[in-house]
Amino acid sequence: MKFDTPATTNPIDQLKVIGHPTDRIDGPYKTTGTATYAYEHHKEAPNAAYGYVIGAGIAKGRITSLDTSAAQRAPGVIAIVTAENAGKLDKGDFNTARLLGGPEIQHYHQAIALVVAETFEQARAAAQLVRVEYSKQQGAYDLAKARDGAKQPDDKDAKDKKTGNFETAFPAAPVRLDATYTTPDQSHCMMEPHASIAAWDGDKLTVWTSNQMINWGKGDLAKTLGIPKDKVRLMSPYIGGGFGGKLFLRAEVVLAALGARQAKRPVKVALQRPLMMNNTTHRPATIQRIRIGCSREGKITAIGHESWSGDLPDGKPETAVQQTQLLYAGPNRMTKMRLAVLDLPEGNAMRAPGEAPGLMALEIAIDEMAEKLKMDPITFRIINDTTVDPAKRERKFSTRRFVDCLRLGAQRFGWDKRNPQPGQTRDGRWLIGIGMASAFRNNLVQKSGARVRLDSKGMVTVETDMTDIGTGSYTIIAQTAAEMMGVPLQQVTVKLGDSDFPVSAGSGGQWGGNSSTAGVYAACVKLRELAAQKLGLDPTKAEFVGGAVRADGRSFPLTQAAANGELTGEDTMEYGDLDKKYQQSTFGAHFVEVAVDMYTGEPRIRRMLAVCAAGRILNPKSARSQVIGAMTMGAGAALMEGLVIDQRAGFFVNHDLASYEVPVHADIPHQEVIFLDETDPISSPMKAKGVGELGICGVGAAVANAIYNATGVRVRDYPITLDKLIGKMPEV
Repeated sequence: MKFDTPATTNPIDQLKVIGHPTDRIDGPYKTTGTATYAYEHHKEAPNAAYGYVIGAGIAKGRITSLDTSAAQRAPGVIAIVTAENAGKLDKGDFNTARLLGGPEIQHYHQAIALVVAETFEQARAAAQLVRVEYSKQQGAYDLAKARDGAKQPDDKDAKDKKTGNFETAFPAAPVRLDATYTTPDQSHCMMEPHASIAAWDGDKLTVWTSNQMINWGKGDLAKTLGIPKDKVRLMSPYIGGGFGGKLFLRAEVVLAALGARQAKRPVKVALQRPLMMNNTTHRPATIQRIRIGCSREGKITAIGHESWSGDLPDGKPETAVQQTQLLYAGPNRMTKMRLAVLDLPEGNAMRAPGEAPGLMALEIAIDEMAEKLKMDPITFRIINDTTVDPAKRERKFSTRRFVDCLRLGAQRFGWDKRNPQPGQTRDGRWLIGIGMASAFRNNLVQKSGARVRLDSKGMVTVETDMTDIGTGSYTIIAQTAAEMMGVPLQQVTVKLGDSDFPVSAGSGGQWGGNSSTAGVYAACVKLRELAAQKLGLDPTKAEFVGGAVRADGRSFPLTQAAANGELTGEDTMEYGDLDKKYQQSTFGAHFVEVAVDMYTGEPRIRRMLAVCAAGRILNPKSARSQVIGAMTMGAGAALMEGLVIDQRAGFFVNHDLASYEVPVHADIPHQEVIFLDETDPISSPMKAKGVGELGICGVGAAVANAIYNATGVRVRDYPITLDKLIGKMPEV
């Protein structure tokens, strides 16, 4: 099915199942421990051996000697995989560094060997016996030092963008801001580690893995191993968190496949936590310079946003300037990205790449400019709203309820009670502050397919390689099929995460929910046509309601359509050029109240509110969970998260959950989420948009702005830890 004209009235609009707060249908399996994650497929892969990954002990250089003799003699050892015996390996299209290093080392903890043994403990013990000698090379690990040598990326999406004449307009503006902000490297820290089980049957490879994008992973695994893609089957029915860290093929998948080939039996591999930090991807650090020029009345006349980030050779930048291209009006605009070569582990996508760190800087700058203008921060944002793409004024937003989010949020949070003078509100030993920030994330849609079956009992089965990373995909896909086929949710079975199923959008970029359900919609349209024809009804008039099919005054049980055999509808939702004609984005506003200990400078969050405009909300219950999880992640980025780099050795020092701090329940006392009632017919037949990543966008700045309101201390370098506040706090 091709979606190239705006959606009109369709069966989804009935809202009998879609749009209702529905418990996740996978919830009982997860709470009872019967949901099978990647490392737990014991029945499907019996007698699996255990693999333990050895990571490189240097960040850059070469292996000069790798002695496995003692490890090979250790109890229980079956095989040891290294670059010397692995055979020829390619590099996947989505990987920056090779997943098995040697003799060249590209980053610290790059996998250099896998020890396979009868038990995990034997594999771990034998791994300690492998002796590796290196020839170290000098590496670059400091973004600030590498900044001057950073270059414009080759990627077409990272080109400099200019509208009007920023260079002339900025210095001529009566009120100006020129400030620099930094965000640190951050880790995904998902609960489930990167884990896989691999098994060979002749020349066919089956992998149970934890991966967000099944088709991408299948293609890259086949390319890496040099085997045909149709010889690889990837399965990932349940994923214990991803946040972008499991978008791409990682070392444990490749090594499990290589280990299973050598051991001639299934092999299971899970990355230990330090390797999750240094071996896999992370959100790269940024340096961001923002310049804003305004008239004395508060209209933006010039806005410029430049960002520097780093990655391995052939890597890509953190696209931290992209929201600045679209969020606020202003005739003279400039955005630039520069990429430095750093010898740190690969930088790549982490929840809301681009906008998450970009808004951490931009939305502090907007507050700082509002203060210069002696204007309320919300008022300043509202008067610089736009209904069109500021650089392409003929291109309107499909929907843009940004101002509604700001006003409703201000009303519900009690913005009118905020003292705009910093450091004036106290509660005992605590200084109290309220801050806010805009939320923005582009709406992306991806081609997505599905297969839907109807049997003689009226059961509907959906098959698609879509994944559920804890986001509720099972449930919204079941809701879509139930709505389209006119059956109760209990009559729908959803099967996900298998590369033998039709290729879906996968989970990422907040495109998964909208795109995958649109693919199910397309398959259901095909199935509805088949069912109506079987019953002798006109498919264009047929209504599927309450387990029956009706048209022209006649009605038949849905089961009758499949009485002589199962019916199957399969299709893929593809998109035309509506995204070229209209700018599709999601909007919101974040409000935060903080308390800062006036003696120690310790900041604590008291309450948070997110107001979101993201098209039709398919399941408000799971959508709320997505947003409060994103808000929590944004709070962590604001107050505690940051990978610390050993500048001598080139690795992340705090590579475990004891030293890389993330928020816990006590850090987030109260959260509220409001979804505006809207539909976007330009987006998809579902009239939905993504919402999962919108929830993190702007949170960090809202926290920072609240801390400033509490203390009068403006911190531009995240995370905002007490050491950055204590020396500048108001006198007690």
